[in-house]
Amino acid sequence: MKHLLAIVLICLGAMAQAKPASLDALSAYLTDLGSVKARFVQTNADGSKSRGTLYIKRPGRARFEYDDNEALVVAGGGQVAVFDSLKNASADVFPLRRTPLNLILARQVNLKRAKMVTAHGEYPGGQTVLDAQDPDHPEYGQIRLLFDRTPLALAGWVITSETGEKTRVDFDSFEPAGDLSTRMFNIPLIQKQRGG
Repeated sequence: MKHLLAIVLICLGAMAQAKPASLDALSAYLTDLGSVKARFVQTNADGSKSRGTLYIKRPGRARFEYDDNEALVVAGGGQVAVFDSLKNASADVFPLRRTPLNLILARQVNLKRAKMVTAHGEYPGGQTVLDAQDPDHPEYGQIRLLFDRTPLALAGWVITSETGEKTRVDFDSFEPAGDLSTRMFNIPLIQKQRGG
């Protein structure tokens, strides 16, 4: 019994000393993502859920294809476009730099930049969590990034908008996506294809 207690105490001590993945390691991971894809589940501010596939082509490009309503969100050319459905060719378009996505789609991610990371720690179970914002424009919103540790992998994020609404996205494993066509992220071309 004493041996079992000693093992439990050693394990608890090791857990207490566990540290989150370093900002250097997380910056390098995000910078090196390249072209990847993953299935996702999005939980919206009203509690509703959507599913789809995310494609990332770094730097600066992302595409969320939604399963249920054929909605589409595209980041490319320094902008983010939100298409409600295939029936709507027009899109709400915003500068990418005004969204928290800009932080992880940058050519060189540097999470050690002054005032970018506002919190950095570890959840029970070993998941690294950090909160980040544009240090020059915190009013643009915040992104909470969640990382699995073994192996290091982006597991999800929670984006808090300028208005305080939270949208959570949880990912399955990311996998290489090959050479994704830049046409997938060309907002004017997508508008034209949708009849805009």
